[in-house]
Order: sequence, then structure tokens, then C-alpha cells
Amino acid sequence: MIPASVQVQIDEKAFKEYIENQLNLQVHESIFMIDIEKLTVITSMSKRFLEDEILSDPRMRNIERRKSRKRWWFYKESLEVIKEIVDEW
Repeated sequence: MIPASVQVQIDEKAFKEYIENQLNLQVHESIFMIDIEKLTVITSMSKRFLEDEILSDPRMRNIERRKSRKRWWFYKESLEVIKEIVDEW
């Protein structure tokens, strides 16, 4: 009987990127609404820049939800609107 030997080589960088992408997809699909704090993290933009360039846009104001002084935006809609705004730059 010939002994079997199996060797597997894994590109750790590619594997890590794949896992991170899959995790990001799962997290993003579970988010319903976001606030400005989360927008700063997602977009890597400062609050002031978001206020001046993104949140003041009428398209973002249309999807904004308020309760007292707190503001939220629906996650998927806000990403689409932000992409539209940025594409116009």
C-alpha cells in the first residue's frame, strides 16, 4: 500500500482578504440605519466634511429621519445617495 500525502498551500493574504470581504458583506447587510458617527467611519470623512458636502445635499435630506436632535439615515439608501454625490465631483 502506498502512503498518501496531501499538501495544501494557502495564500494567507488572499485568504485574509476574502474573509474580511465576506464579514463586511454580512455586517453591511445587517445594518438598517446609521447615524453621523457611523457615516464618518464608513466613509472615512470627517463630520464637518460630511455636513458640508454630503448631508446638506437635498437627496440626503430626503432620506434623513429625525427624532428630537438625533438624525439617522437608512443604510442602503444613504450609500446609494453618497455614491451619486461623490460621482458628481
